[in-house]
Formats: sequence, C-alpha cells, structure tokens
Amino acid sequence: MVNLAALPMGLAPHHDGSSLYVPNQAPKLLDKVKVRVRVHQALGKVKEVRVRFSESGEAFPTPPAKVIRRDGQWSWYESTIVMHNPKMNYRFMIVLESGETVWYNTQGLSLRNPADILDFRINTFSSAPKWGKDAVMYQIFPDRFARSSKADKHKAPDWAVPQKWADPVMVEGRNRSQQFYGGDLWGVIEKLDHLKKLGINLVYLTPMFPARSNHRYDASSFDQIDPLVGGNKAFEELIKAAHKKGMRVIGDLTTNHSGDAHEWFKASFGNPKAPESEFYYFSEKNTKYDAWFGVKSLPKFNWKSSELRKRFIAGKRSVVAKWLKAPYNMDGWRIDVANMTGRIREEDMYLDVAQTVRQTMVDVNPNTIMLGEYTGDAAYEVQGDGWQGAMTYSNFTKPVWRWFYNTKTQAQRAKDYPNFEYAGFMMWDGAQTGTGRDLVASYNQFIAAFPWHVRLCNMNPLDTHDIPRFKTYTIDGAQKVAAAMQFTFPGIPVVWAGDEFGLDGYNGEHARTPLPWNGELPTDPTMIDTYAALAKLRRENSALTDGSLRWVYASDEAVVYVRENGKQSVVVAVTRGADKKIILNKDAVPGLARAKNIYGGGRITKAGDELALPGDKLSVNVWRIEA
Repeated sequence: MVNLAALPMGLAPHHDGSSLYVPNQAPKLLDKVKVRVRVHQALGKVKEVRVRFSESGEAFPTPPAKVIRRDGQWSWYESTIVMHNPKMNYRFMIVLESGETVWYNTQGLSLRNPADILDFRINTFSSAPKWGKDAVMYQIFPDRFARSSKADKHKAPDWAVPQKWADPVMVEGRNRSQQFYGGDLWGVIEKLDHLKKLGINLVYLTPMFPARSNHRYDASSFDQIDPLVGGNKAFEELIKAAHKKGMRVIGDLTTNHSGDAHEWFKASFGNPKAPESEFYYFSEKNTKYDAWFGVKSLPKFNWKSSELRKRFIAGKRSVVAKWLKAPYNMDGWRIDVANMTGRIREEDMYLDVAQTVRQTMVDVNPNTIMLGEYTGDAAYEVQGDGWQGAMTYSNFTKPVWRWFYNTKTQAQRAKDYPNFEYAGFMMWDGAQTGTGRDLVASYNQFIAAFPWHVRLCNMNPLDTHDIPRFKTYTIDGAQKVAAAMQFTFPGIPVVWAGDEFGLDGYNGEHARTPLPWNGELPTDPTMIDTYAALAKLRRENSALTDGSLRWVYASDEAVVYVRENGKQSVVVAVTRGADKKIILNKDAVPGLARAKNIYGGGRITKAGDELALPGDKLSVNVWRIEA
C-alpha cells in the first residue's frame, strides 16, 4: 500500500486554482475550462488521472487526463471540465499502477474518497479589478494618523474629550471612544510621500462620516465627510493627490448599522409614521430597536426596506455611488461587519445586499473593489458573487500570530491590564502557540474554500485598528519576518498605520495611538526600510502577486514555500527559531540549485542529490528562478 505519510511535502501533487493550473481565470457559463495537476513519481507509477467535478449537484468524472508536460520526474496532467453551473467544485482521482486510488483535494492526499466541502472551487464571479492583486494597502484611522494646522480651526465637538497629540490613549474605560486627537485628511495629504516611500499603492481610510465617536462607525450622516477631518473638500483633494502619486483610495462603510444620531434614526425614533421607520428594527411604537450586539448607539438596518436600499446602496444616486463618482472618484469600499449585514434571527439578506452594493459599484465604475470584513472564517461565503475579497483573520493573521506568539508577553499584559481580555478577540478559538507545521495546516484549512480570484484580493494584515499590535505579543524580531510573509503570500499585504514605526499596542484601543511624527514615542527606524524593501520585492516579481502557492517544507521552526506563475518561481524560506536541517529534494523546486537570492542574502548549498537552505533564527530568504 502506498505510504502517503512518507511522501515529502515538496514532492506531493499540487493544484490550487491559480493560472498555472487553470489558465482561464474568468470562465463564463458553459465555457470549457482546462484544469491541471502536477504529480511527482515519488507518489508511485501513475496509471491515470481524472477530475471528479460537480454538475447541478451530481458528481461526474472526466475522461483520463492527458500528460501535457514533463519536468524531470514531474508530470503535468490536464483535463477539461465544462462550467455547467456558476459555482462548481472538483477534486482529483489518481489511480496508481498498483491499483490503488489516491484522492487529492484542498487538504492534500487521501486513500478515502473525501467530502465535497473540501473540494477545489471555481466559479464565474471573477470581477475584481486587475489592480487588486498588485495592491499594497496602508490602513489609516483618521483621528490618529496626522493632524494638519487646519485642524486647529475646528472646535472640539460636544461629545469629545480633547487630547494633545502626545497624550497617551485610554486603554480601558467607558470614554475610550470619545478621546479626540483631531487628525484630519489634510494631514494625510501631507504624509503621502511617506506612504510612497513605503511602496504603498492603496490607502484604506476607516470611516470619515460625521459621528459621535473617534472611530466614526456610528455615522450621523452618509452624505458628507465630517468637517472635523476637513469635509468634502479635503476628501476630494486627498484622492486627487493620491491618484497623482499612483495610489488608490478606498473608504469604510457600515451597511449593518448607523449611529443613533443619524438623521434617519432621529426622524423615526418614537415616530412610527416616519418614512424612515422601516429602515430599522423597531418595536413598542419605535421606542425599542435592535442594535449591533445590543450597543444602543448602533441601531441595525432593516434591508427589507426598498427606500433604504434606494437611498443607501442601489443606483447611481445612492450613498454607495456618490463617493465613487466625480468629483471624489474613490476606488472602492471596505464593508464593516459584512458578515452580519442583512442578518437577524430568521432573516438573511446578506448576499442580496452584497450583490446590490456591488452592482451599484459596477454601474458607476467597474474598476473599483469591494472588500468585506469577517473576523472569523470567511471562505465558504466570500466567493466573489458579492464581496470580491475578505478582510479576515482566520486564514493568515491567526496562524502567523500563533507561530510567533510570546506567552511571556501575554502573561505580563494580563498583569498590566487585568480588566481587559485580549484573548477574547484574537485567540478565543484555540491554542495560542503552534509550530510551522501547524501554520501550514491552519492556513490550508481556512484558505481552502476561497476560489483563487478571491484569494488574490483577500487582505493579509498582521494587525488592524481593532486588535493589538503584532509586535507587542510576539517574540522579539518577529515583525520583520512576519511582514515578509505578508508580502510573499497570495493576497493584499496590509500595513496598519504605525507598523512601520514599530509601535506597540496592548489592545485595539492602544493600537490606535497617534503616530509619532515628531518623536512623541520611541520608534524602530529600520522598519520603514523593511516595508519599503518588501514592497519593492513584490512589485518586481510577478509571481508574488499572482503566482500559485506550494508548500515544500515545514518543521517546528521553519516553513518554505514557492510562488510560481509560468514566468518565474520565487522560493521563500522563513524561520522562527534555528533549523539547520532545511533539506529539499532537488526535484522539489525544479531549477532551485541555480536560483538567485533576491532578499536576505542566504546561500543554497548542495548535499548530494539534495539541497540545503539556510535556517538561521528569525530569518527570511527569497530566491528567484526565471522560467
């Protein structure tokens, strides 16, 4: 019997839906689609390979696949499936000369026929703009990013607790959301050259609408930009300036709720006869209502209302459309708590709302992007028919945190801040630590159900405005290494403002500390150069933006993966601790012996028929092989 456990990771069959394996990345209904898989002789002598695919809920096998190429001991098999349905799933059946059948799906090899839910996925919904896969994103929280001299002209609002730029943020307490530092969009314009130096080409702004909090997720209007950040004029000028520098700008929209100071809510609260009464889930003569997690300042929208849809998400006169059109010309939206939008009790209008928003965006400007926030597993719902990519923590952020996690730091934070539960947000779903093998297994599990075109537009943050800083809870020096993973994985690397200064953040609120442009806090000056170098690496190597991802080695302390797109192969070796036994079969990556190091400076040495890669502690090495 074939011993699958003995098969080296680097010699396992591979397919992931990328263009190397599925040349038609935007199939239409009834298209004939070529599907390929590569198989190494180490698995055994192959008799035939077939693709088992779904059609209208039934499973069928293709005729035996043809061998279209041999690369050393690798054979490339190609079958053709027909897009009978907008969504289809498939897996591979490899029959060996021994008579054994080996199944191959998103989770690897199995001698038992696996469940369909673990299949590869393909669909007809590929609609993200081409620039999405090339994006390097920078997230800005306007109140804390930069404050221009124009901000001094604005008197602090009645809800605010004014702060000086160097004042520490309130990590705990009821007034955290009222601390007001006065960062504005004019300040962002002044710092665009800083972003350009980092290699940023996509700016993501958290909400800019008027509100009664520093985070502005409780909008009091969607029809204007908050005067406190510079108003409509500053927003228009920011986007113009960013576009001139080759950057795009996306905004943040709360389709799940408004603030309780919103004009629609104020018109309907206690007034059942108001037209806006149908916009929310009211009861008891509009004196009680449903809200996001019961937070009364965030009343939940009722998307059964056609009038709400007309005003907010549907058509060229809607809120969604307004900011994508001239004179603003914004480049897309990140949708806040997208996973909860349109869902309450027995009602589920989630996909309907997402598709309506996207249709409006296509009608106004099809070259825009729509990303949906998911704090948990997004893969089975984000398929591209609504959101084109996900801001999620499950598939990238959490596995990487666990690999580099510092348990001593967590213990100290618990002593410093006994009343806040850090673990309640980031690590509530499992072990805090893991090996490199755990990272690979977890990533593969949570990325599996995304079709490839969505994987390329998923956001890959180490941290965001909602969670602690990665640096604060991981081993010393881990940020530079993990940042390299952001820039070499499929998806959009996300730099949360302040990461490039090496800032700390014990929880989400502390992570929103104003940026120390004038030395208000100690910084790590090497991080700016690190991010700039990584952005340059990604920009100059196309395999890092659209290439397949194939794991070729994993241990407790190291992982090695290769990105391939037909033009080049880029091999990445990342370590946590030292691993002096990173040994690859010479066939694991064809041409690796002649690879050129393009980041890290490490050398590959020959060891008989095997190749040894450097494995120093907390190291990153990247090699390129031209096709």
